[in-house]
Amino acid sequence: MMIDYSPIWISFKCAAFSIFITFFLGLFAARWMMTLKNKVIQLIFDGIFTLPLVLPPTVMGFFLLLIFGVNQPIGSFFLNVFGVRIAFSFSATVIAAVVISFPIMYRSARGALEQVDTDLVDAARTLGMSETSIFFKVLVPNALPGIISGGVLSFARGLGEFGATAMLAGNIVGKTRTLPLAVYSEVVSSDMHSASFYVVVIIAICFTAVILLNIYQLWVKKKRGF
Repeated sequence: MMIDYSPIWISFKCAAFSIFITFFLGLFAARWMMTLKNKVIQLIFDGIFTLPLVLPPTVMGFFLLLIFGVNQPIGSFFLNVFGVRIAFSFSATVIAAVVISFPIMYRSARGALEQVDTDLVDAARTLGMSETSIFFKVLVPNALPGIISGGVLSFARGLGEFGATAMLAGNIVGKTRTLPLAVYSEVVSSDMHSASFYVVVIIAICFTAVILLNIYQLWVKKKRGF
């Protein structure tokens, strides 16, 4: 049977949009959490931000449907005001990928930022630098390897998202069918040849991403003299 290449393009678009959103959202969420003084509030928000990592993706997809469904407040608002239907659209694949991959970026960025030497931050404050300047000129450069690692892993996670995408975006050929959904569809239809092709593509992309991440980390260690 002829192989449909649209899931590859859809997955790449979805992963590209989602990592752009997730990268900055996770980074700034991590920074915001570090500025919270109330430990109770910090624990609550940390739990909320991490929840998509531990809940089944289909459960997260269910919650997303309750938010963005056409008969739900936000979903109906976008449909009635802007004429945009979020559920079962390409936008839904991006939203699902962002929600599922966000905790990886958030926790990686927070862990990397918290490991930066506090003496560097204190020294920057004594020099009169603002908190924004400290974040961009001190914290981010020193935490960059961990932040980049979180970004790469989030990209791979978004690319491989299945459960939440199936719930919110559906499995529409040429529109919302990503690579994981294509694998499932072809297996169900007993087309193992096409399913195997999609599996190889996913493995190749994810393996390449991990190899590039390892090369980057080795380069950073060499640069720092380790």
